[in-house]
Amino acid sequence: MNTAPTSARTDEPRWLTDDEQGVWRSYLQATTLLEDHLDRQLQRDAGMPHIYYGLLVRLADSPDRRLRMTELARDAKITRSRLSHAVARLEKNGWVRREDCPSDKRGQFAVLTDEGVAVLDRTAPGHVRAVRGALFDRLTPEQAKSLGEIMQIVAEGLQPDEAGADLPWLR
Repeated sequence: MNTAPTSARTDEPRWLTDDEQGVWRSYLQATTLLEDHLDRQLQRDAGMPHIYYGLLVRLADSPDRRLRMTELARDAKITRSRLSHAVARLEKNGWVRREDCPSDKRGQFAVLTDEGVAVLDRTAPGHVRAVRGALFDRLTPEQAKSLGEIMQIVAEGLQPDEAGADLPWLR
């Protein structure tokens, strides 16, 4: 419901138009349903949530299958605490191990193990089918390109470069 105020004071919020409200609600519904769809597929096929799969993929794409924990948190857009918990669970499964950083006594690396690679090899085909079926098969190539451009603009706007920015991986 659009509850736009009657006054035009500058300290009042810029309420969403009915069209904007429709876009916003569609976005929320789609992203919530998509994340649930991918979570259920990965839980069924690999016993892990989508966020864990994303961490394994980021490690697999990294040189020597390793990343500093701070970089992995930044890449995954999650807090360091949430990453630490996720990596502990992945370690318990034997898919990731932590290694101390020789140049920084406080730093650690997350390293994808051979078991982790095997899990990705088994899980990736089903996951890509789920992503394709839920998203890309429903869009034209032009729509997919536009969606990518739009999401890039939104992501860039939400991660400012200035010092002191309140970003998840800095918490």
